[in-house]
Amino acid sequence: MTALITELSTKLRDRNLKLATAESCTGGLIAAALTDLAGSSDIFDRGFVTYSNDAKIDMLGVSRETITSFGAVSAETADEMVSGALANSLANIAVSVTGIAGPSGGSDDKPVGLVYIGIGKKGGINNIYRHVFAGDRNAVRQQAKDMALTYVLKQIS
Repeated sequence: MTALITELSTKLRDRNLKLATAESCTGGLIAAALTDLAGSSDIFDRGFVTYSNDAKIDMLGVSRETITSFGAVSAETADEMVSGALANSLANIAVSVTGIAGPSGGSDDKPVGLVYIGIGKKGGINNIYRHVFAGDRNAVRQQAKDMALTYVLKQIS
């Protein structure tokens, strides 16, 4: 994982890009991973930990109608989260994560381990990815963090 963070930081720095995060189920793990390296202020603008629906609405501008219609764990919410992170930061690129880490909270339609990851760049189109990760709560959260960072790296490569 350190190699991924190092490579991502280098590419963000080389391209003069700053990243913002909008996290729900990962609870700040992505921001923490980014700021583990010295000099991360060059590449990381800010992180939003929006665990509750109200936080998603208040901090990121996610529509209450989106959450009511599609749920907090949905492609639509992940999309609005990444757009909100870009709109409410100085970042050029943003990543959002919303999911069900477990052990409870899942359903047939939305099982434990379901995570949506959004990637967006200012002036661009957001990409939303759906995953169902296996394992316990910690494993789901770690896999979501790692995959989100991988998607950011692919977006800027």
